Amino acid sequence: MAATRTAHAVWEHDLLRGHGTVRGTSGALGEMPISWSARTEASGGKTSPEELLAAAHAACFSMAFSAGLGRLQHPPERLEVTAAATFEKVGDAWKVTRMDLSVTGKVPGISAAEFETAAQAAGQGCPITGALKGNVNVTVLAKLS
Repeated sequence: MAATRTAHAVWEHDLLRGHGTVRGTSGALGEMPISWSARTEASGGKTSPEELLAAAHAACFSMAFSAGLGRLQHPPERLEVTAAATFEKVGDAWKVTRMDLSVTGKVPGISAAEFETAAQAAGQGCPITGALKGNVNVTVLAKLS
């Protein structure tokens, strides 16, 4: 079964002075303001495609990691994931160059080595990583609490 999720954006005016909004159509993500300066300078209470990508990756990774730990018979009590997307100018174009995932987990009965191995596997196996593969350097830093 395939699932399709939709978002909607509106942009007004030119890139540097313009502004817009983005929202998910499920109702879970309300309308959020976006601007070029929110992407490249201070966010000023606005979001950016890179922040939304990081949020998607953090959510995807946490699910993939939870599933992997479950298969190892060590379901997590809690996983805290931070994803940091780096957006920078490369040559003449802007590009997302890195996605750094950091996870701290409370997982009873697992060794630090098993936790690290499972984290790296989840980092490679999550569908958002798959979508970024070949274009964005993805790293995973895992810490057992």
